Order: sequence, then C-alpha cells, then structure tokens
Amino acid sequence: MSSHPTVTIEEAIMERLRDICLPLPAATEAEAFGAPTFQIRAKNFAMLHQPEGRTSVWCKATQEFQQALVNSEPERYFAPPYLGPKGWVAAWLDAEMNPDWDEIEEIIIDSYRLIAPKQLVKQLDEDG
Repeated sequence: MSSHPTVTIEEAIMERLRDICLPLPAATEAEAFGAPTFQIRAKNFAMLHQPEGRTSVWCKATQEFQQALVNSEPERYFAPPYLGPKGWVAAWLDAEMNPDWDEIEEIIIDSYRLIAPKQLVKQLDEDG
C-alpha cells in the first residue's frame, strides 16, 4: 500500500486554480451557487463548474475575446449558460482535454483585471 495520499482529479484541479487565483491581490475563495469560486471584493472572476459531469472553469471576458476563443477551439472553450451572453468564457479542464494551463492562467488573470478595482490592477502590474 502506498504511503502517498490519493488526490482526485477535482482536488488537483482546485489546487491548480488556487495556485493561479489566490496570489492575485485581495483575491479570496468562496462558495457561490454551490460551486467553488474565486472573488475580488465579493465579485466572481473565476468559478469551477461541472456541467454535464465535466469539470470546467468559467471566467469573465469581453464578448469579443469570448467569441474569438470559442471560435478558435470550440472543443476546448465554450460560452457558459446564463453568463455566456455577458461575455463569460469557460474552459474544459478534463484530463483528456489536456488543458493548456498557461493559457488558462492568462484567461483567469484577464478576468481578474476586468473585475478588480484599478488600484488592485495597478498592484498586480507592479508585483508582476
């Protein structure tokens, strides 16, 4: 029997998302709508969801960016229900999708920039 604890895929994904989101200035983790979310001053900038039993992360984006991303790789990115019309974009995080975590990090940081107050965006730029 292995002495290493077993980590589920969902736990590994959450740890990866925490590593991306929580170092951002004033970012916090909370539960909203029954799902883990990452927030800045109680406004969501990244949310973990499991529509159709598949794990995905939903992020705030501009309509233009959402459309470009979804059109470029529709098997990897989609406009999420309810929030899609507001410009949010979602990325499948299933292992078989082999998520591009560098790109997902960029999407999350862009989402943060859209939600965060200017002073925190400035702090992010200065820390970066």
